[in-house]
Amino acid sequence: MKAFTRLDGLVAPMDRANVDTDLIIPKQFLKSIRRSGFGPNLFDELRYLDEGRPDMDNSQRPLNPDFPLNFPRYQGANILLARENFGCGSSREHAPWALDGFGFRAVIAPSFADIFRSNCFKNGLLPIALPADTVEGLFAAMYAEEGYRLTIDLEQQVVSTPAGDTIGFEVDAFRRDCLLKGLDDIGITLESEGAIRA
Repeated sequence: MKAFTRLDGLVAPMDRANVDTDLIIPKQFLKSIRRSGFGPNLFDELRYLDEGRPDMDNSQRPLNPDFPLNFPRYQGANILLARENFGCGSSREHAPWALDGFGFRAVIAPSFADIFRSNCFKNGLLPIALPADTVEGLFAAMYAEEGYRLTIDLEQQVVSTPAGDTIGFEVDAFRRDCLLKGLDDIGITLESEGAIRA
């Protein structure tokens, strides 16, 4: 798993509440248990104008010109700004795999579904919960400024804005330590390899 320490990233919007895991990665793409290859189908039914199927050549599919992640200004974004209850619905771990595969390293929202939040930490994706009015302010600033970027410092647990504001956030100490070291569940277990062998 990739370690997460500090991220300076372009921000893109998912400006709707209650985005569920089936919208993040639709059920027809869940046949694979590999952690890779899901990025092209992230938000599939919103990103494309046709119906997606596994093993399609996504490069030939018609893009939805009204979906923000297809806008030129958000290309290369690695921070997703979302609304409340992001990641609700079924517990599929494929959702953070798809976000990571697309290039996102962090998601900022007022709240997350518990299982989705846990799956993010286990897969190197940082979910940051901030007050709704703070998130609203970030949306306004992002829409007003093309190329809007944020800096996330996990060690200090702060988000810094281009205006010079710093916004603190809370992360469970164990999960923070795992992200800083790049340890997933297997990596955590292997830290005790000596004791296991003994």
